[in-house]
Amino acid sequence: MTSADMALPAQDERTMPAVVLSGLDQRPLDHALTELHTLIEQYGYLVVVCSSATPESVVRRLYTLRSLLESDRVALFRPDLPPLGVAVLARQLRQLASCDLSPGVLASAGRLLTHYLHAGAVLGSVAKLDRVPVGLKAHARSWMPGSQFAVLAHPEPQLVKIVPGATLKGPEFNTWMLVAKGQLQSDWVGGLGGQWSVHGLREVPLPAESPVWWGTGRMVEFCGYLADLSVLYQLVTSVRQTGCHWCGLDVIGDRCVFCSATPPVHEPAAPRALEQGTPA
Repeated sequence: MTSADMALPAQDERTMPAVVLSGLDQRPLDHALTELHTLIEQYGYLVVVCSSATPESVVRRLYTLRSLLESDRVALFRPDLPPLGVAVLARQLRQLASCDLSPGVLASAGRLLTHYLHAGAVLGSVAKLDRVPVGLKAHARSWMPGSQFAVLAHPEPQLVKIVPGATLKGPEFNTWMLVAKGQLQSDWVGGLGGQWSVHGLREVPLPAESPVWWGTGRMVEFCGYLADLSVLYQLVTSVRQTGCHWCGLDVIGDRCVFCSATPPVHEPAAPRALEQGTPA
């Protein structure tokens, strides 16, 4: 991770600790290079997960460090998810890191697991929201005092004005829900959790990148996710693995996350349907 507030507490005793690469764009290049080299020597492979709201100066520094190291053992992963969803996905990869998965499979599992995350927020304004389609009517309503909107950014964009009976289409399998409160007072997410039949709600601090991603600090961010390690492992291992013809790593999906090469045989990591009774 590139910031400490994206490193969520361990889900269970097997969850691997997160490594935080903080202040990459502020420290001398040689110091950051030494840190990254030490981590590679210690762990063998690194999967650096960051959101699309991570400052571009940090992302450029990551690519510079990777290039200077001349290493295919560093994977940079920026999923199309809000910051809280990215933090949840990173923790799921930390859970899977304790299993018998090869580095290539573990790294490419991130793209597969995004299909099972339901990430959204309650917003006090959508005037600056550009990550989800917003109609003119919603833009106009966002200027009305007291207006609140429920937005689902992933897996399928949805936006509704919060009125009695308003809801968002949720997962068709059992999940937990993580909630991060910003500068907005709203209990609506708790009701949504009941409609989605989540096992429970857990609260964490709001990531610093969330107001940037959502266009406002008046928000409550949420994410529905699978928490059970056995379910995550079953999802990943049920997908056929192929060998990367360039670096030799076993991967799932249509691209090696470490060297960016495409396997000669296209085998998309299609999400497998979960039944309603599947434990989370």
